[in-house]
Amino acid sequence: MNKPIRTISVFCLVLFLALMANATYLQYVQAGELNDNPRNRRIIEAAYSRERGAILVGRETIAESRPVDDRYKFQRVYTQPFKYAPITGAFTYFTQTGLERSQNSVLSGDDERLFVTQLVDLAGNASPKGGSVQLTIDPAAQTAAWEGLQALGAGTEGAVVAIEPSTGKILAMASSPSYDPNLLASHDFAAVIEEQKRLEADEREPLVNRAIRTTLPPGSTFKLVTAAAAIENGLYTTADAMVPGGASYQLPESDSVIDNGGRDCGTRRIPFTQALENSCNTSFLAIADELGAEKMHAQAEAFGFNSVYLDDLPLQAESRYPAGMDRPQTALSGIGQFEVAATPLQMAMVAAGIANGGIVMKPYLVDEVTSPELDVLDKTEPRELSKAVEPATAAELTRMMVNTVNEGTATNAQIPGIAVAGKTGTAESAEDRPPYAWFVAFAPALDPEVAVAVLVEASANPQPEIGGNLLGAPIAKSVMEAVLR
Repeated sequence: MNKPIRTISVFCLVLFLALMANATYLQYVQAGELNDNPRNRRIIEAAYSRERGAILVGRETIAESRPVDDRYKFQRVYTQPFKYAPITGAFTYFTQTGLERSQNSVLSGDDERLFVTQLVDLAGNASPKGGSVQLTIDPAAQTAAWEGLQALGAGTEGAVVAIEPSTGKILAMASSPSYDPNLLASHDFAAVIEEQKRLEADEREPLVNRAIRTTLPPGSTFKLVTAAAAIENGLYTTADAMVPGGASYQLPESDSVIDNGGRDCGTRRIPFTQALENSCNTSFLAIADELGAEKMHAQAEAFGFNSVYLDDLPLQAESRYPAGMDRPQTALSGIGQFEVAATPLQMAMVAAGIANGGIVMKPYLVDEVTSPELDVLDKTEPRELSKAVEPATAAELTRMMVNTVNEGTATNAQIPGIAVAGKTGTAESAEDRPPYAWFVAFAPALDPEVAVAVLVEASANPQPEIGGNLLGAPIAKSVMEAVLR
């Protein structure tokens, strides 16, 4: 064999080996990633031609595949579209969102936990069927959350999250405005594209799940974190401790002066419980300054700020408490302003952590995964996320929050015969728009079954004032009553 032929032979051998290596890499290393890629048209075509598993809330099916007379054989149908769209997302020819995306392998029947079912289908030459996903959502609580937001008017922008404090189960997650995923799941692809464009162009962002993706200043609801830091660090250790009061507070190293909006905050010193009951800015600005940036930052992170913890839905935003603030910034952070920002899920976790004796549980939406034959393949076990505060600290915070509902700024959350712990919040926004209204609560106060956070960004109905007690507390009350009923 002469040299040119030998060179060409070696070159062809190298190409052949490279081809084999690439094929092996694609089929064994990248196979899972490529299979799960929502832009994989081959997988979408196959998925449209099989019976996709159901998404269930209690005994209700909120998403299912129904037979149709077209090339795809099955049509995805959402039975309560607007109420659950932020959770379910949509299964479309072009992509998947929400649970349809995060649980796609189960719902499509490709999950390895469905191996036995896949073998039976293969042996019987039957089309694969998807498994079902059972959610933690309480249908009555979800309805109360959704209807509470809708009662504020068609232009309402906001979200509600309810959690079972002892487990981390998400009992309700509503976001407004919402959308109809049936229009995106249609087999009329031209109509789907038009609807997608319309939703993306809507300035109110109906495709955004505000419960987990919207981060805004939490306002006075963050005073719970500031109070927790004060007790944990031995600065003011009980609800009866005397904390800074007064009608106004000048930010350190600044000419800015902040008042209490006319609320009774005494003079030089007032009881800690009065400061929380009346949401005294002057008290919590001073407390945050006394604690300093490092201790405030540590306490915020103990509740879950600056981290991602929800595995069941994609695109969860991190709630923010920046490190390295200067003195005026740290003081402002004590009342949930400056660059502090939280999702409704995060503030529900703050309330749930206090309710659970200081232990923050990892939140989750998927309770069980079942086969097409309804065999349980996997069940989520509650997991501790962090220890935010000591039990004694949680007890003092609970005591102050109960007083806030009974006698302070959160009276609209009162439930006859049940002790409710709560905190209002009103956060400043842009100069050309009203503030954001927040509310967090849990009940029963001494044996909590539900913790709630409500955010109202905008309301269609004209209101004499914007505040957590006026807009958020009635919704939280309805959700808590639905769980406790």
